[in-house]
Amino acid sequence: MNANEMNEHPVEAEAGTGLKRTCLASCRKILDRVARVKEAIFAESHQAFKSQERLLRLALNEAEAMAWQTMYPHLVFPALATEKVQAVAAWSAHQHRVRRAA
Repeated sequence: MNANEMNEHPVEAEAGTGLKRTCLASCRKILDRVARVKEAIFAESHQAFKSQERLLRLALNEAEAMAWQTMYPHLVFPALATEKVQAVAAWSAHQHRVRRAA
């Protein structure tokens, strides 16, 4: 679209810009929500995994990556993150039992 065409249809040009701003704001809001939930789950779980902080971070990053592959990452992420943290807890408990038995 050239400058003359944009001048002929200023409402359409403004509508596109408004839509872009709305979509961008929505994406930022979702990013912020996921980040806040991620940090909350990390803070809550960190006490149980003091020696395994890196593993906990990796599990949360994996859950976030999986959530972003869905249509509703902000809704899916908490459940995925909880599952990943539980898996880390189970693995950690298993490792502890194995080490104690050895």
